[in-house]
Amino acid sequence: MVDTEALAHELAEALHILPPEVTVVLFAASPFLELRGAIPLAVGYYGMSPTKAFVLGVFGNLLPVPPLLFLLGRVSNFLAYRYKVFERFFTWLFDRTRDRVEGRYRKYGALVLVPVVAVPLPGTGAWTGCAAAFVFGIEHRYSFPAIVLGVVVSGAVITAASAGVLGLVG
Repeated sequence: MVDTEALAHELAEALHILPPEVTVVLFAASPFLELRGAIPLAVGYYGMSPTKAFVLGVFGNLLPVPPLLFLLGRVSNFLAYRYKVFERFFTWLFDRTRDRVEGRYRKYGALVLVPVVAVPLPGTGAWTGCAAAFVFGIEHRYSFPAIVLGVVVSGAVITAASAGVLGLVG
């Protein structure tokens, strides 16, 4: 398992030429670190206030969401049209995923995306939420607000933990 906080510190050292705020936004926008790396970095490494860390982290984490929601379908259609292996893969992925979660999706709709994004664990976050929205076929007008809500909830939990409110740090 990757220690996101240690990775964030190492990357921050490598990016020391950038202003701390830019580094935090870039970390939050990345598919691997997202808020789990950006907010602890902002609070613990750069000494930012929890409020500033939250705002920069949420802003950065939401930056890739509109392009991802807009482009995932187009890219998969292009690849499936041009390459049979992708057509088979996407057909398998969509059928398998929809079979497994269709009942939950029908019951909860786009709200199923909120915990996918909000739970601050590896394999969750805004990038995963966009991929899930694409695979489930959730319209952008429903998926975007659900992903935003998940990012805000995740940001609040990670900020509270980073600031010591949850008793998880020093």
